[in-house]
Amino acid sequence: MLSYMRQFDNLYTRENEFAHFTSSAFIVNPARDKTLMIYHNIYDSWAWTGGHADGMQDLLAVAVKEAQEETGLAQFAPLYGGQIYTLDILPVWGHVKRGKYVSSHLHLSLCYALEADDTLPLTVKPDENSGVKWVPIDEMIAHSSEKDMHPVYQKLIDKLREL
Repeated sequence: MLSYMRQFDNLYTRENEFAHFTSSAFIVNPARDKTLMIYHNIYDSWAWTGGHADGMQDLLAVAVKEAQEETGLAQFAPLYGGQIYTLDILPVWGHVKRGKYVSSHLHLSLCYALEADDTLPLTVKPDENSGVKWVPIDEMIAHSSEKDMHPVYQKLIDKLREL
């Protein structure tokens, strides 16, 4: 990521069609035994929340904003001092979004761990997801049909258990 930052000056926007920053959230309940997942319409899979920086350089704020928009919850508490939880460079294969083809590219993904109340009502964001639910942590990977994300999600779970 540091190498990309030295090479490109527009990594915080989608103008960089090769690679750009995204921010995701690994959302857990206070007991740390459930994670909040959304059913992502484009990826056709249960997934973490997240989105593009779209010019914002405060990627924790991006993670919280996306979590709020995609789950309907208003309150999230950043864990571990709001520090980056994990880093990944993730491939995104070509797809159609809102009727327009988006070519394959890389997401420079920063993930933050957030805590939320698992007793509050959830709502979907129909233009992005068609489901929101709390999943037992041990079932997170089984809910995802994106095989490429399984090691990423396992890393999140393993780190939570270590901490």
